[in-house]
Amino acid sequence: MIDKETRESGEVSRSDEEDKNNYEKYCFLCRRPESKAGKMIELPNNIHICTECMQKSFDTMNHSFGNGSLNYMDLMNMPNVSMVDLNSLGQSTPKAQKIKKKKKEEKKEPALDLKKIPAPHKIKAQLDEYVIGQEYAKKVMSVAVYNHYKRVATDTMDEIEIEKSNMLMIGPTGSGKTYLVKTLARLLDVPLAIADATSLTEAGYIGDDIESVVSKLLAAAGNDVEKAEHGIIFIDEIDKIAKKKNTNQRDVSGEAVQQGMLKLLEGSEIEVPVGANSKNAMVPLVTVNTRNILFICGGAFPDLENIIKERLNKQASIGFMADLKDKYDNDPTLLEKVTVEDLRTFGMIPEFLGRMPIIFTLGGLNRDMLVRILHEPKNAILKQYQKLLALDEVKLEFDEGALEAIADKALEKKTGARALRSILEHYMLDIMYEIPKDDSIGEVIITKEYINGNGGPRILLRGQQFPLLQ
Repeated sequence: MIDKETRESGEVSRSDEEDKNNYEKYCFLCRRPESKAGKMIELPNNIHICTECMQKSFDTMNHSFGNGSLNYMDLMNMPNVSMVDLNSLGQSTPKAQKIKKKKKEEKKEPALDLKKIPAPHKIKAQLDEYVIGQEYAKKVMSVAVYNHYKRVATDTMDEIEIEKSNMLMIGPTGSGKTYLVKTLARLLDVPLAIADATSLTEAGYIGDDIESVVSKLLAAAGNDVEKAEHGIIFIDEIDKIAKKKNTNQRDVSGEAVQQGMLKLLEGSEIEVPVGANSKNAMVPLVTVNTRNILFICGGAFPDLENIIKERLNKQASIGFMADLKDKYDNDPTLLEKVTVEDLRTFGMIPEFLGRMPIIFTLGGLNRDMLVRILHEPKNAILKQYQKLLALDEVKLEFDEGALEAIADKALEKKTGARALRSILEHYMLDIMYEIPKDDSIGEVIITKEYINGNGGPRILLRGQQFPLLQ
């Protein structure tokens, strides 16, 4: 057993050793630290004197003895030389004089290495593994992101300054806007913040300030400002801040937000609260430069098709050979014909659109794309359910007809790929409830009849070759 005194003395000696390592020595006479005065001469009771002060003392003594002007009694009366009480000096050494040693500055590696940035075709190939369809959108995003990070990596190469290419993506709900950005940020391993434009208001009103989107990015980067300044901010539901039409009230969550975002999109230094959404006296602030932050805005823009149709009908409805007004009613590629003028008519201000040089659209999902989405991506919905049942040691399979039936029901809901999960949740509920009850079940096959309500799933017991109809 180690007694208390030994343990305490051990702790004291250990703390003294740490103090010696962490703090600089300083001269008792001139009070300069070791980093300025140079190497110290160590005296008893932890007293240190720099070589300069020691030399001065010797020179003074030699000069005085040599001239005969200093006798033994004068030497006794000299302060801080030889007849000083070293014990009392050691006790009176103020602890506040301790100066921490400066750490050696580590060479910082550049935040982005141009050689490590994947080429556009590699970015698109990785997106293809997770996102079905939307070929044009994936190509546009791959090139835009590649050029943006080339711009960041070569920022100080020469006097030619490359402008930032923010993106505005338009697509119906469930077409994969948010999913594309999430996948992109994961592949590039950069901090990503996803903000919702519906909660933003003009400064001074109840709601999130516009700077809060940068605060979210800072949090995603672990409060590392340099890392955050090379991140991606995705502002969803951007169509919700369009100008309100026919209103006499102040538009604090529409046009005012667009105006407040102008400098943010272009690039400016803003003060952002650390670990909070709003500024107050108790929250520290840091300055973040948004010049190298890539902004991607996305929205469904409902009723934009009607604005496009109205413009196209004006162009094609004059003269004897005019097109019919319902020509564009069932056009699946209507959204691809969008122009900046259409977006201005929708309610986006021209200054905002001017800071979004890349505008592209995502197409709606058809039946074949929905079937592929069910089982092709790396983290497809069916693979998720198969993994869930595999944990119960049960194999899950889907007939081709069942997949088509699920896709048909999803098309009826008109909510894109989001409808697939809600449909599967409905049909898998009873199966996932009953399977843990019976350990003899080895395989479940979902059929077209079960999805259409004309039958049940086929169930195989363990070691059985022929299915049981439920």
